[in-house]
Amino acid sequence: MNSINPFFTKHYPTPHETAPFDAIRLEHYEPAVMEGIRQDEAFIDSIVNNPEPPTFDNTIGITAPDDMLERVTKVFFNLLSAETNDEMDALAQKLSPILTEHANNIIFNHRYFERVKAVHDNPDRELTPEEQMLLQKAYDGFIRSGAALNDEQQARLREINNEMTLLTLQFSQNNLKETNAFQLHLTKKTDLTGLPLSAREAAALAAKEAGLEGWLFTLHAPSYGPFITYSNRRDLRKQMYIAKNTICTHDNEQNNFDIVRRLVNLRLERAQMLGYKNFADYVLVHRMAENADNVNKLINDLLDAYLEPARQELAEIEQKARSIEGEDFVLEPWDFAYYSHKLKKERYNIDAEMLRPYLELSRVKEGVFGLATRLYGITFKENPDIPVYHPDVTAYDVLDRDGSFLAVLYTDFHPRKGKQSGAWMTSYKDQWISEEDGNSRPHVSVTMNFTKPTETKPSLLTLGEVETFLHEFGHALHGIFANTRFAGLSGTSVYWDFVELPSQIMENYAIEPEFLNTFARHYKNGRRIPQKLIDRIISSRNYNVAYACIRQVSFCLLDMAYYTITEPFTADVQEFERDAWSRARLFSEVEGTCMSVQFGHIMSGGYAAGYYSYKWAEVLDADAFSVFKQNGIFDRATAQHFRDEILSRGGTEHPMTLYRRFRGQEPTIDALLERNGIKPPVIPRRGIKGERKEKKEKRKG
Repeated sequence: MNSINPFFTKHYPTPHETAPFDAIRLEHYEPAVMEGIRQDEAFIDSIVNNPEPPTFDNTIGITAPDDMLERVTKVFFNLLSAETNDEMDALAQKLSPILTEHANNIIFNHRYFERVKAVHDNPDRELTPEEQMLLQKAYDGFIRSGAALNDEQQARLREINNEMTLLTLQFSQNNLKETNAFQLHLTKKTDLTGLPLSAREAAALAAKEAGLEGWLFTLHAPSYGPFITYSNRRDLRKQMYIAKNTICTHDNEQNNFDIVRRLVNLRLERAQMLGYKNFADYVLVHRMAENADNVNKLINDLLDAYLEPARQELAEIEQKARSIEGEDFVLEPWDFAYYSHKLKKERYNIDAEMLRPYLELSRVKEGVFGLATRLYGITFKENPDIPVYHPDVTAYDVLDRDGSFLAVLYTDFHPRKGKQSGAWMTSYKDQWISEEDGNSRPHVSVTMNFTKPTETKPSLLTLGEVETFLHEFGHALHGIFANTRFAGLSGTSVYWDFVELPSQIMENYAIEPEFLNTFARHYKNGRRIPQKLIDRIISSRNYNVAYACIRQVSFCLLDMAYYTITEPFTADVQEFERDAWSRARLFSEVEGTCMSVQFGHIMSGGYAAGYYSYKWAEVLDADAFSVFKQNGIFDRATAQHFRDEILSRGGTEHPMTLYRRFRGQEPTIDALLERNGIKPPVIPRRGIKGERKEKKEKRKG
């Protein structure tokens, strides 16, 4: 088995020792995981049984000769999101409890914890800030995972960890299966009224791939979004909306109601067992926000600033609908995108379809890569010799300004059956520095679900998809520029409410004319995007911005409601959800719909008690980008400062320390309010000349 299982080779015979996807088979994962666990256990035993007194170097800073378990699990769980199937899902159900038990065995290894505690309490030497951070992270990891609990409590915590592992996995699998299960199959052209040609062609291709005649629409974003926005058929829009918003509520095996209740209660029990009032308190100790009061202050500040403008935006859209349909028309959630688009088109003469011809994916990619070149001097060179896990995937060598190798970047752009919805960045290998490996560079990936090419057109994106690309690429840069000694602190290994800063700051470029003009050309004739179209983009940038903010705030409220409870959760999930976000409700509730059962971010992902991070980071990114706006959006010195103080530092210091070092001050909400047009920009009452005049007048007096 060792000779044919690629995971049993530490140094893969591939460019940059990238994962040998072309050689990996399903049967390779389990034996590699089991051997990785065995090696892990032997490594921990070597630390625990070391007769020398515990020191930083022999207990904390020491690394395994071959972290085989890390290599195999990164591939397996990344592909479980990007390219799964029933066999992989079943294997995940089998392996996840084994891996959780292994993690429990490490955390509850009393002798190992005592060595870590000894170094934490009495360091053997003066530590660098990065070493101090790693030591604190290791110690806190033990404490927050129950290492200091008694045997009975640890036994219960093992049960909680094991059950949560299976439940979060089941939650995600149910969500994907329910999403894939729905199809709106249309066979009459009259059912397509209002839909743009791009949506029709994509639906025709989907039908053909499924062996059907006509057009096939699904709940995946590139299909669902255009349909709900453009279809003249209100009954079909409602059908799509209801299908989308009742995922995992049906009376079948994919129902997630019980899983939601159980996950909330297990997190509460775990937090209280570790001495916290609720799960939010447990989480926020290691966040920039620090506590629920600060999160709630942000939420309340956003509600105060954006709720009334959002209501006004909604009223204007409803009035537009009534001007078309009659004064008795009642705007429903499945009508919002449709009539919002019509009002936007009327006001600004712009919509997503007008921009698509200028946003062809290959050109957008050139533009995004070119932006990184212009800011940081790095370049991207496709490397066809690097194995990939699907034909849609492309691998690149990323080269630094001096031509040295910096990272591997994988791009995976289009939806498919085995791929989770949404967009994300991940890594197949983290960065670290060691005497043996030198500066071992990372392998990162951006995975998205963009509009697919059709038989007659290339992949043409919406401006929203360009923003998504920039967002995930910002995460990728965080990984690409990693330059830390320890893998556990490199790249995106930072506080959850700081990790979105590098991604969201990149979104600012999406509507900058200087950026758009570098790549936005018509896919047929190569003509540059007209300036008048760019002007319309800019003038419409804050259209419905308050509505979008309040929608995000409603998710923040729901998240905090679940994770600030202090008693076991027994309520009806739909009723609880309805009450939780009532302060931010803009529409009446639609019976039967439920967000919680498909809200992977806070149920099966890493954002439980942390969804506010998106808005928190939006405050940071608006504040940080104001420096670029002041110095020039392509200013190399500003970009280098951002790279040096934020992107390359990972989690080596507290994020506020890093931010202050870059910005020179702590962030305020003002830049966000100004960017969104909620608050007028601060204009000095007088400039230098005014000050001189005032001084002159004073001298006269």
